[in-house]
Parts: sequence; C-alpha cells; structure tokens
Amino acid sequence: MEEKDLQELRDLVGFLKDNGIAEFDLHRGEQHVRIKFAQAAVAPAFDAAQLQHFAAASAAAHAPAVAAPVTHAPAPVAAPEEKLHEVKSPIVGTFYESSAPGAAAFVKVGDIVEVGQVLCIVEAMKLMNEIESDVAGEVVKIIAKNGQAVEYGLPLFAVRPR
Repeated sequence: MEEKDLQELRDLVGFLKDNGIAEFDLHRGEQHVRIKFAQAAVAPAFDAAQLQHFAAASAAAHAPAVAAPVTHAPAPVAAPEEKLHEVKSPIVGTFYESSAPGAAAFVKVGDIVEVGQVLCIVEAMKLMNEIESDVAGEVVKIIAKNGQAVEYGLPLFAVRPR
C-alpha cells in the first residue's frame, strides 16, 4: 500500500471516529476496506453529504471504477452500559439464517429466545450444524449476514439476557 493510500485511510478513520460512525465499507474495484470500531461512542450528528463527499473525493483521487457511495445509515448501537451476550460461532463455515433458501429465518431482531433454541445454521464440510442459543433473552442484533463465511469465535448474534 502506498503512502498516499495510507494517509487517505488515516484520514478516513479520523473522520469516522470524529463523527461516531461504528462501521464503514468502501469498495473500490478489487479493493475492499471494512472498518468496524470495537466500541462506538454516542455519535454527534453528522452530515451524510459530508460522508458521501469524503468517499467521492477519495474515490476520484484513485481508480476510475468505484462503487456507489454508502447510502445506508450505521446500525443503531446499544447503550454503552448495556451488557449484551454474544452468541459466537463454534466452528468455521458458512452462516445461514434459515433452514433452506426462501424459508423463514430461525430468529429476527426483537425475538425472545430460550437456551437451546436454534438461531441459525453454520455449514461446514457439507454438514449443516444447528447453532443454539446459550442464553435466554432478546435478540438485539444479527451480526453475521446470510451466506457469509464465519470463523471460530466470530460473534453471530447479540442477545440482551433476561
């Protein structure tokens, strides 16, 4: 990575931190940058036009083939004092939210789950492994995306324990 690219990345990280943005994806041709801060502070209001301008200016300075600027708002972040339980992947594989394509998801945000309830499937070596909740509570966030490769110990769900 060239020095100007590193400086651009430093500037982007500074902008995201200054505006309390917890996650950011940038696709530029074959390059993909994903920035996710471990614990986001409560964000001051920021101007979405500023973010799009920053992404557009950054893109204009480099490759001509650039994906469209990010148009989704960052996911709401739980209150910092709130202790959420993470249900983590016990194996390496592919995350699936339902038992079959087109079928209803096992759980969605807001659902109340019990210990032992199936939350998802992680496929590993053509075996479908049901991942069960190890805590009773409310599903606050589904962290993994359907069809995403997951690693051992990667958080899949955030659950507010009862």
